[in-house]
Amino acid sequence: MIVSMTSDYATDHGCPEPALRRIADAGFTHVHWCHHWASDFVYAPAEVSQIARWMSQYGLQLTDLHASMGPEKNWGSPLEYERLAGVELVRNRIEMTARLGSDVIIMHMPGGCQEGDDGAWERFRRSMDALEPYSAVHGVRIAIENGGSDASFDAIERVLGMYGPEFAGLCYDSGHGNLFPRGLDRLAKLADRLISVHLHDNQGTGDDHNIPFSGTIDWDRLMSIIGSSAYGKWVSQEVSIRNTGIAEEPEFLARAYAAAVRLQKSLEAARGE
Repeated sequence: MIVSMTSDYATDHGCPEPALRRIADAGFTHVHWCHHWASDFVYAPAEVSQIARWMSQYGLQLTDLHASMGPEKNWGSPLEYERLAGVELVRNRIEMTARLGSDVIIMHMPGGCQEGDDGAWERFRRSMDALEPYSAVHGVRIAIENGGSDASFDAIERVLGMYGPEFAGLCYDSGHGNLFPRGLDRLAKLADRLISVHLHDNQGTGDDHNIPFSGTIDWDRLMSIIGSSAYGKWVSQEVSIRNTGIAEEPEFLARAYAAAVRLQKSLEAARGE
C-alpha cells in the first residue's frame, strides 16, 4: 500500500540516512521531505544526489518537499537582499524536488500577509512572480500551507485567486486546521485546489503533530473531503515522535504506519476505489 512519512519525524537536521532506512523498514513507500524546512540551508548537488541514492537503495520515492523560508534567506523579507536570497532558496528546493522525482513544494506564507499588510503582499507577489516561470520549467508547483485560523485561509484564497492551478495550490495541514472550528469547512471550499496534505492529530489546543486517531480530528469527514478533491496522491503523514511518549523509533513508526494504512483505506473508499 502506498503511504508516506515525513523525513523529520525525529529531527530535521543531520544525516537523514538512518531515518530513511527506518521509514522504509516500517513499510512506508514514500517520503515527505521535511529536513531543514525552516532554515537557510542550501542543498548542494552532491547532497541531493546522495539523498537520491539512499532513497533508491531503500525503495522510497518522494511525495513532496517542505521548502524553506529561512530566518535570513526569506522570500517575504522587507530587506530586498534577503528577499532575493529567499527566492533563490525556494529555487534550490524546486530543483531538488524535480531531481528527486516529485512535483510539489510546500511553503508558508510570509509574515504580514495574514494581517493584510500591503507591503508584505507586494513583496510576496514579486517573489511569486519571479518563481512562476522557474516552477513551470521544472514542473514543480507551490502549495501554500494553511495555519490555524480563518485569516490564514483568507490569505490563501487571495493567493489562489492571483495564480492558476498550474502554479499554485493548497497544502492542507490537518493539525493546523484542527486549531479552530472551521478548518474542515475552509478546506472543503478549496478542495479543487488541494495538491498536498500534512496529516497529523492533536487535541485542538496545540500543534502536536501526533499520530492520527490519537486526537480530536474528524478523520472520516477529512478523508471524505480529500477523496472528492483535486488531490490525487496518497496519505502523507507529518507526525513527530516528540509528543507521543514513545521512546523507540521503530515502535513509533510501526504505529504511524498502521494509522497511515487505515487512513489510506478510508481515502480509497472515499474515492470509490
